[in-house]
Amino acid sequence: MPGVCSMTFQISDLCDLLAEYLDPSQVAEIYRAYLFGAEAHEGQRRRSGEPYIFHPLEVARILAMMRLDHHSIAAALLHDVIEDTGTTKEQLAAEFGQQVSELVDGVSKLTQIRFESRAEAQAENFRKMLMAMIRDIRVILIKLADRLHNMRTLSAMPPEKRRLIAHETLEIFAPIAQRLGINDIRLELEDLGFAALYPLRHRVLADRVRKARRDRSATTEKIETAIHQRLTEEGMAGRVVGREKHLYSIYQKMRSKGFAFANVRDLYAFRVMVDRVDTCYRALGVVHNLYRPVPGRFKDYIAMPKANGYQSLHTTVIGPHGAHLEIQIRTEDMARVADVGIAAHWLYKSGEIAANHAEKKVRAWLRGLLEIQRSAGNPAEFLEHMKIDLFPDEVYVFTPKGRIMELPRGSTPVDFAYAVHTNVGNQCVSAKIDHQFAPLRTPLMSGQQVEIIVSQVAQPNPNWLNFVVTAKARSNICHYLKNLKQDEASTLGRRMLEKAVGDLSLTMSDIPPGGMAAMAKELHLESEDMLLASIGLGKRPSVLVARRLTQGIVRCEVPIVSQEAPFQPLIIRGTEGMVVTYGKCCRPIPGDPIMGFISTGRGIVVHTSTCKTVASYRNHPERWVDVTWEEGIEKLFSVEIKVAVLNRRGVLATIATNIADFESNIENINMEDRDGQSSTLHFTLLVRDRTHLARIMRRVRSFPEVLRISRMRR
Repeated sequence: MPGVCSMTFQISDLCDLLAEYLDPSQVAEIYRAYLFGAEAHEGQRRRSGEPYIFHPLEVARILAMMRLDHHSIAAALLHDVIEDTGTTKEQLAAEFGQQVSELVDGVSKLTQIRFESRAEAQAENFRKMLMAMIRDIRVILIKLADRLHNMRTLSAMPPEKRRLIAHETLEIFAPIAQRLGINDIRLELEDLGFAALYPLRHRVLADRVRKARRDRSATTEKIETAIHQRLTEEGMAGRVVGREKHLYSIYQKMRSKGFAFANVRDLYAFRVMVDRVDTCYRALGVVHNLYRPVPGRFKDYIAMPKANGYQSLHTTVIGPHGAHLEIQIRTEDMARVADVGIAAHWLYKSGEIAANHAEKKVRAWLRGLLEIQRSAGNPAEFLEHMKIDLFPDEVYVFTPKGRIMELPRGSTPVDFAYAVHTNVGNQCVSAKIDHQFAPLRTPLMSGQQVEIIVSQVAQPNPNWLNFVVTAKARSNICHYLKNLKQDEASTLGRRMLEKAVGDLSLTMSDIPPGGMAAMAKELHLESEDMLLASIGLGKRPSVLVARRLTQGIVRCEVPIVSQEAPFQPLIIRGTEGMVVTYGKCCRPIPGDPIMGFISTGRGIVVHTSTCKTVASYRNHPERWVDVTWEEGIEKLFSVEIKVAVLNRRGVLATIATNIADFESNIENINMEDRDGQSSTLHFTLLVRDRTHLARIMRRVRSFPEVLRISRMRR
């Protein structure tokens, strides 16, 4: 029975490893968990052919190397029993306690629920795991160890499955490991994922690195010796370790910068480990005295740690033969945190600064995750927001009171506002960067001071979604706009239903009490408001809903004589927000004869009656709705005009100034050259109505440089 001997050796080897830092009673409890798991998985084999219990044992070994507590190790040995055997969560709780059962349940997939697609299942399982992680961070540590061993044994899977798992690993699990600061696991996941997803590229790059290693090994030893010797001369004890950058990091650099392998100059990095923080800064001076630093390539992650708690000094210097060398200087404690991240919580005694700092950073990130989850409409949306949040390359900016805020690179003042507080983001109207007003879409740079100007009546702008980069900002904007759209759709739906009922010579008061609630329930909608919103968004024709609600009601045989005659058009007020939009093909403005087209999910799209788009929709008369403008609309509407002008100095400025004099804003200007003598200017203006536009066009036409002016319709 070779399998039994191998298993006995593995569990005894694991127990020896655990005995180095756990009490004998805790090791005994872990051994009991192993026996329970082995019995539960009896007869099951992995695709590679080995007994299934091998996998939980290896997961436990990975966590034992990280020095995790006995509950985590026991949960690792049992992490698949709920998912793959008949064991229940309640049984685990009875045998090993609530902590272990909650950890196992957090790692287990949702196998009892049927999903419509693999993507939906992945999103929901990922959401479940992260919610469990927020309750107990050890859930994700077990899952990362589980994924690491699966990646180590990925060759047993068919090629298509290998690629799917590798893609998921690189897209989700490696970034999570990086976010938690677990560098050892992150590096191995990335290289294993790279090898599985792009085997040829991995093989070619590995060969090139192997050849370069032979050429540079002597140089690497020389640099290590030189730095160590100079530290000793200055009375500083420390270790210097040269390491080769891992393949996936090199590949990413080649891909992002378009480099050939020969142009990648920093294949090696050097770590200098010293005893105290002040020694780190002294060691930096030694390194800069030994090798010339590259300007702009110094980063102080000790004073301003990364989001995952990582601390170190980074500098790039010019070494022998002109090669660029990346040198990282940190304390031994920082080095341990850099390798195992949040798991350092279990390596340090209570109160140790480095571990607590990493844990605080991760806890803050987890609180942000919880807010994103609450704002997300569904698991797939949550997963998309999470993917955005998993790739932070930080910038550090300051609040007016001097507080440091960490944000992903490319963040804007809107991202900053939401990082301060959700309400600050929702009420943001403008921003000052270094005491100067700046557009809200301006990318922030490290060292800037940012001040947000808010207004109690402000609300998020849908255009912000075009430039925000943080998941928190994006999810909160989407959540706010979704609720706003729902309210607007409900209001429009009621107006459309009132019109449809009026066309039947009835009023809303004729609908039987409880009729709308009953219909909403029949259609599996949560409330009357949801029924009205579905009408406003064009998902249910108002005419059909009106007929259903008024079935059996005796209509008045005598025509109703009143101001509210049947078939009265729906009035467009210009304040309907996101549920009434205006066709960009014709850009209707008050005074134009208009038609409305019901678009599923968007509400009503308004076109001019002469728009070419109208003709293409004639085959769908059931989706048209008669609409008309309300009198005295105050809203401004976009319209495009085309102006042919002679090429004269200052003509554009003259036209733009006169347009502004008529209380119109210019949204956009484009220019195209016709010939050397004339040009065509395309203006997008904001006007109140046709009369307002006509006055502007008459004024512009009066200039001698203007050859022609016309309103544009596509």
